[in-house]
Amino acid sequence: MYLISPATFSPYPAPWIWVSIPWSTFLPFSEPSVSFPGTDEDAIIEILVNRNLSQRQEIKIAYKSTIGRDLIDDLKSELSKNFEKVIVGMMTPITLYDMEELRRAMKGAGTDEGCLIEILASRTNEEMRRINDAYHRQYGTTLEKDIVSDTSSKFQRVLVSLSTGNRDESSHVDQGLAQKDAKCLFEAGENKWGTSEGQFITILCSRSRNHLLRVFDEYKNIANKDITESIKSEMSGDFEDALLAIVKCMRNKPAYFAERLYKSMKGLGTDDSTLIRLMVSRCEIDMIDIKAEFKRMYGKSLYSFIKVSCGI
Repeated sequence: MYLISPATFSPYPAPWIWVSIPWSTFLPFSEPSVSFPGTDEDAIIEILVNRNLSQRQEIKIAYKSTIGRDLIDDLKSELSKNFEKVIVGMMTPITLYDMEELRRAMKGAGTDEGCLIEILASRTNEEMRRINDAYHRQYGTTLEKDIVSDTSSKFQRVLVSLSTGNRDESSHVDQGLAQKDAKCLFEAGENKWGTSEGQFITILCSRSRNHLLRVFDEYKNIANKDITESIKSEMSGDFEDALLAIVKCMRNKPAYFAERLYKSMKGLGTDDSTLIRLMVSRCEIDMIDIKAEFKRMYGKSLYSFIKVSCGI
């Protein structure tokens, strides 16, 4: 007996049903597919994309008990390049996947600032706590220490602040404090000779989403421009990108991810790492919303963009 969903791979699986299915149905990439020349890649795709993450973990356990080998090791030995990254990513619990991506962003060839910003600006407090715990267990050091050793200056400060997972999560909005924060941001940026970046870090990295949405409205009343315009004119480089990502995630996280996907495929060459990470990490969380935002923002489906980008 094995627990499966009759629905295709989706963040909103259909009600569970118990059916009796031979283990060989779930292991097409075992002996005949992985051990001999010519891996059945279509079978691997068919099985994995039609199961959710929890089911794929069960398959991984069953594979070891039935075949006597580690499924991830076999997949890595038989697959390659981007296909391997997608499949192995799909087999990895999301917290561990985020952890590995953060480590890769800092310990690979050069720093992947976009990856650091994307993950740290978009994850919830609870998600960040799980990532921090897993990071320390896996690597014997803290995420914060690695951020400090690999980044610098204002960009380092905003990443460290985000990595703590300590944002206020209350739903209450203090109108007076919102007006005060908006004025503080205006005085620290547009209305000051030189920018006081610390105020932006403190407010954008610690205040609740509902509070910040009110702050953004109040800021526009004071400055007669959107806060993103001020950030673009007052900040620069990775620090600017980080602050803009925070604002976008507070306003509409699926739209932020849709924009990231679009930019990964638009222009000469595809940013495969970003495309793969977003598709793998968000597929069971908010991909339906991301697809809708992508269509709204760019007038074409995400599916059609990926087909062109991947040359299908």
